[in-house]
Amino acid sequence: MLRVGIVGPCGSGKTTLINLLRLNSQNFDLRHIAQEHSYVPDMWLRIVHPDVLIFLEVSFEIATSRRKLNWSQAEFTEQLRRLQNARESADLVIPTDELTPEQIADCAIRFLGQSSGENGR
Repeated sequence: MLRVGIVGPCGSGKTTLINLLRLNSQNFDLRHIAQEHSYVPDMWLRIVHPDVLIFLEVSFEIATSRRKLNWSQAEFTEQLRRLQNARESADLVIPTDELTPEQIADCAIRFLGQSSGENGR
């Protein structure tokens, strides 16, 4: 079974994506990675060691509107800094601002279908 890590800033859609992927497929071991709260650059690798790492990008404006977050641009920028290693190591990066949750899931499913035959990390 392919182990898939999902990482991104708060409000990027990690939980929504995992829920949609679980509805569409039983073939993946899906792991939500709360890397944005860790000061350890490769925490995503240490706690999950995924075969495939998906990074969800989101802008400050969209993230704060999705989650009604009361935080500053500086706090968001700090999350992006903490996520830099995961972003650079990601097998797939999905910019989520202009996509519906279903479109994001479709993108991930297409990619995972292509990756399922590969050994991964």
